[in-house]
Amino acid sequence: MLKNVFAIAATLGLLSAPLPAIAQEEAPAGPRIYESVNYDMTVDPENIWLLDLSNGERVAIRLMPNWAPNHVERIKTLTRQGFYDGVIFHRVIEGFMAQGGDPTGTGQGGSELPDLKAEFTPIPHIRGTVSMARANDEDSANSQFFIVFYPRFSLDKRYTNLGRVISNMAGVDAINRGEPPANPTRIVQASIAADNKPRPAMPEAEAPQDITADMLSAPIGN
Repeated sequence: MLKNVFAIAATLGLLSAPLPAIAQEEAPAGPRIYESVNYDMTVDPENIWLLDLSNGERVAIRLMPNWAPNHVERIKTLTRQGFYDGVIFHRVIEGFMAQGGDPTGTGQGGSELPDLKAEFTPIPHIRGTVSMARANDEDSANSQFFIVFYPRFSLDKRYTNLGRVISNMAGVDAINRGEPPANPTRIVQASIAADNKPRPAMPEAEAPQDITADMLSAPIGN
């Protein structure tokens, strides 16, 4: 009888002892969710990039930190430094894109900040996409960017897509073409909408010269 009591006590002791920890396999992470572009200009002005161009147009771009947080932060940092003010669109190819963001205007320059690690996503390069230009090295984007005129899906997952034009794509269409253009369009002022910077004064266009009858007359020979 005593043996049975000890046996039962021993069994209860085993049952009451803490069980060893069992490694749990972590559930696989779900697919990454990419936010859609909001075209409402009143929403999240901290992530609306305004470009006032020398052609008199103001272009609004929705920056997407959910897609490319480091590249968006770079654009905002340089913009608030005034880096882009006065910079031209140095490479503008009809049917493809308009590229700017190089203070030297040659396509070879950038900012003094370090290059960025690529943040590629499956977000497609469609009309109005704003993406970062780079050299052959995938992690060489710095300050230069381009705006796509027409869809170019071959750029997907090869260039960091960071936003999209949400107002006045016609102003982008009006950027002068060329590599470089003979009369390049420039960014008069870049700003973040949340900063409420006033639009810069644009130079007035020269009034057309009046044509007189004397101008239309052929020269009279002696």
